[in-house]
Amino acid sequence: MKTYFLGRLPLILAISFGFISFSGLGQEGWISLFNGKDLQGWERLNGDAEYLVRNGEIVGITKVNTPNSFLCTRARYADFILELEVWGDAALNSGIQFRSLSTPAFQNGRVHGYQAEIDPSPRAFSGGIYDEAKRGWIYPLTNHPEANRAYRVGNWNQYRIEAIGPSIRIWLNGIHTANLLDDQILSGFIALQVHSIGNQEFMAGREIRWRNIRIKTTNLESERWKMAPYTPEENYLPNSLTDYERRKGWRLLWDGKTTSGWRSARGPQFPERGWEIKDGVLTVLEGSGGEATNGGDIITKEKFSHFELKLEFQITEGANSGVKYFVDPELNKGEGSSIGLEFQILDDERHPDAKLGVQGNRTLGSLYDLIPAENLSVPGTAKVFRGIGEWNQVRIVVKGNHIQHWLNGFKVVEYERNTPMFRALVAYSKYKIWPGFGSLPEGHILLQDHGNRVSYRSIKIREL
Repeated sequence: MKTYFLGRLPLILAISFGFISFSGLGQEGWISLFNGKDLQGWERLNGDAEYLVRNGEIVGITKVNTPNSFLCTRARYADFILELEVWGDAALNSGIQFRSLSTPAFQNGRVHGYQAEIDPSPRAFSGGIYDEAKRGWIYPLTNHPEANRAYRVGNWNQYRIEAIGPSIRIWLNGIHTANLLDDQILSGFIALQVHSIGNQEFMAGREIRWRNIRIKTTNLESERWKMAPYTPEENYLPNSLTDYERRKGWRLLWDGKTTSGWRSARGPQFPERGWEIKDGVLTVLEGSGGEATNGGDIITKEKFSHFELKLEFQITEGANSGVKYFVDPELNKGEGSSIGLEFQILDDERHPDAKLGVQGNRTLGSLYDLIPAENLSVPGTAKVFRGIGEWNQVRIVVKGNHIQHWLNGFKVVEYERNTPMFRALVAYSKYKIWPGFGSLPEGHILLQDHGNRVSYRSIKIREL
């Protein structure tokens, strides 16, 4: 007998221990969402792609010049476990919507909400989580090789989605692909997507199919699958730490309520003006638009050398700010900001700084004035920015001299400091006047006052 491996466990063992189930097993409490004969209980929204029933399967067929189409359950579901199988044309991107909505108040009824990705392309994001029509990628598979291998092109694929409270977990063919904590939508319909194809005639008439669609809404805890140790957790709950994060060594660098742990870059106390703490958000207030001319920069009281830093930021139109690290507040006693390596925070569309510097090295996510940000996780595609007024994620990883910038789950900068190449970049930058710039063994972390309103939250760190 052959043994087929499923993530870290052989398939035969996974079945034996209850880590995988199939629709034909008929466990108590499961309800079929599709009767195998017609589309009773479902309705099409948004686009005009065709949905029909054939051989006990729901078949979606692409159509030119129509937006994304969704076949949606008429019922809404809050907490549930959903299982289904999907087969798709190798050229088609698609998705399974859950906890999704369509209301007149949002883009005239556009379907929005969580989507379990179906992605047969080389990018291989199947089983990741996309926030349809809103934030975009909230759990991309940019650093999850086990998940990248889960989808089987040209075969039937089994999805399992567990949505219980803010916890969302996805398995694809038994491989744990996503582990997310998020509470933006806690109840909604389930939908099957046929993606738009624009006016590409050669893409018309292609199919994606679904079968064995069932859901369970009671006694969910007893049915939950064991989480895989290789699947990272993403926590979108503001200013919080999960047990997973604590085990990994994370701690809050800002408590969400007070100024504890932070001070002015120019003195021992937190600035008396220019910064606001309200409803779990730390905001640098609007000023003159200049560097450190209102409340001034703030820095951590601690210094850090090897670390991973995460935070969320929200910018207003035309705003400029930055997250600096390896900061020495004694370097610059004159006007302007304190000196350190900087993850640029910027409205690239409206702030003039985006067009200054060299080849975009002052744009969002860049190592300011040194290295331009670009999507290194999926080369050839644009940086992922969720937009003005939305919360965006920063991740900075420092392991010795090796440093990475991540923006919304995608790597955008990677470099080695204290090398001839790094020193050459510094020599042609605005930092050339500061001897040994960027070479400190440790330093403070800084949030910049650049005279524009920018908000921060969920600031957390772990030392490596």
